[in-house]
Amino acid sequence: MRFTKMHGAGNDYIFLNGFKAGLPEDLRNLARRISNRRLGVGGDGLIVLEPDDSADFRMRIFNADGSEAEMCGNGLRCAFKYLHDRSLVSGDRGVARTGAGLLDVSIVRRTASADIIRVNMGPPQPGPGPDYIRCVTDDALRLPLRVEDRMFEVAFVSVGNPHIVLFLDEAVESFPVEHHGPLLEHHPVFPDRTNVDFVQYVGRNEVIQRTWERGSGETHACGTGACATLVAGSRIGRLESPTTVHFRGGDLTVTWQGGVHPVFLEGPAEEVYSGEWNG
Repeated sequence: MRFTKMHGAGNDYIFLNGFKAGLPEDLRNLARRISNRRLGVGGDGLIVLEPDDSADFRMRIFNADGSEAEMCGNGLRCAFKYLHDRSLVSGDRGVARTGAGLLDVSIVRRTASADIIRVNMGPPQPGPGPDYIRCVTDDALRLPLRVEDRMFEVAFVSVGNPHIVLFLDEAVESFPVEHHGPLLEHHPVFPDRTNVDFVQYVGRNEVIQRTWERGSGETHACGTGACATLVAGSRIGRLESPTTVHFRGGDLTVTWQGGVHPVFLEGPAEEVYSGEWNG
């Protein structure tokens, strides 16, 4: 089975092309095996690309634990580059069907190492729905959560998938993300788990961020997480558009005019290598 590995700011995925070949039936199990960084190819998950009757392509995302996600901003940018480079989509703009609906994607510019690609992520959801959060709250931007002996105040944001954003009073690089991340992901308030964004405020247009992704653990970047941070930060009056989000794997730029306007995510997409999987 032919695969291609790609990354967006260090958020790496293994891609399967369903345009010209059949796909395995058990994609969840394949995602677990092929994403393993010691026993497989290694990645934050598996992305499957297929034709679609009403869009340029369909993208399905499977986390490293085999669970299926609604949306991945970095993965979508990589998906469009993959298809564009192989002439499977025409032009520098396209429409993708995702678990979060139909989304527009376009190439902004090309560099020697990567394409800079922009995604229209659609408007953020106005508040938590019953599928995402188990408690009744009048203020999703100041949701108190106790984890062990520590109380966090988090902002809940849905940008196609669920996120909680924590603005820290300490350096995010030394924060124990690997400890608090899984505890917050599996907090009983969230019936289907959640992504967790740990954010260090730099200025009104700049933050440093680490994200613990639902089903994959900490990743080197998170596109939907960057969007959630700007939305949360704007709503509480701390951030302005555009905002640059610095991740361990690179930078992403997010713009949002507020309200029901769409959120735009811009950043690099790069192909790493292709190979054959016989596992």
